[in-house]
Amino acid sequence: MLAIVLAVAAAIGYGGSDFAGGLASRSAGVIQVTLLASAVSAMVVTAALPFAASHPPGAAALAWGAVAGLGGTTGAFALYLGFRHAAFSVAGPISAVGTAGFSVLAGLLLGERPTPLALTGIVLALPAIVGTAASAASGTTASATSGATASAASGATASATSGATASAASGATASAASGGTAGRPIAGAAAGLVAGACFALLFIGLDRAGSGSGLWPVAATTVTELAAALAVAAVTRNLRLPNTRPRLLAVITGAAGAAGTILFFFATHEGFLAVTAVLTSLYPAVTIVLARTVLGERLTALRLAGLVLAAACVGLIAVGGAG
Repeated sequence: MLAIVLAVAAAIGYGGSDFAGGLASRSAGVIQVTLLASAVSAMVVTAALPFAASHPPGAAALAWGAVAGLGGTTGAFALYLGFRHAAFSVAGPISAVGTAGFSVLAGLLLGERPTPLALTGIVLALPAIVGTAASAASGTTASATSGATASAASGATASATSGATASAASGATASAASGGTAGRPIAGAAAGLVAGACFALLFIGLDRAGSGSGLWPVAATTVTELAAALAVAAVTRNLRLPNTRPRLLAVITGAAGAAGTILFFFATHEGFLAVTAVLTSLYPAVTIVLARTVLGERLTALRLAGLVLAAACVGLIAVGGAG
């Protein structure tokens, strides 16, 4: 049960990071938001290190943490390319479902065997993710300009670098006001699938790092992400901080994303990767609820169906057990 609570809490953290990153990207550049959010994320994890008593980290644990960070960063850029080539309603849901699907496959290959009820919840989670993630982007128009597309996609990149998997819904949130292109849907779908595989690598890396080194693997993840953000900022000569409001939102993005990563790290060592990854991948539902509460966005039938399925899958997994 603890694994389920932690995984759902991680989804809330990622969903909040997603929402804040999407809003920040509307008025600030992707690199500025990414860099600040990554720095905040690294600081939050560093501050939490002393409270996770452990033995000195092993090389393997740090290596898996770095692999996780590379997966999150690479996935962000893949998703960004997907948003450039296809509608947000194509790349976003594919990346979210891919994250859950590849994580489940990895868990099964590693010998995990969830109960029949838990497996039913996992199966239900996939259409739930599609419903919540796709509906967030359904209001976009294919005729938006490329500048609007870049602005919307920047939320995804910023959130993924600081909060990893949160990037899929971040682009969806921003797209509500911006839009996406649909010129090359096959390329966009392929990029979304690659992004999902990379975000799954983030989850798998954190799982394989083990719990014997405390939060050190998570620290390696955030440091890797920050290094990537600094490298991009240095190459593009864009080391400026965003303005006041997007600056605050970027701070929230980084803090919430770090919380999501920490919670998932503990969740995956309390239960099966196949279960915790799926529950955490329901973060688009959190973004939808925040968009409805804060921005007053309308709850369509597809959104409601996705939220109901998400609640159902959590209930089934809770009854069936997390492993």
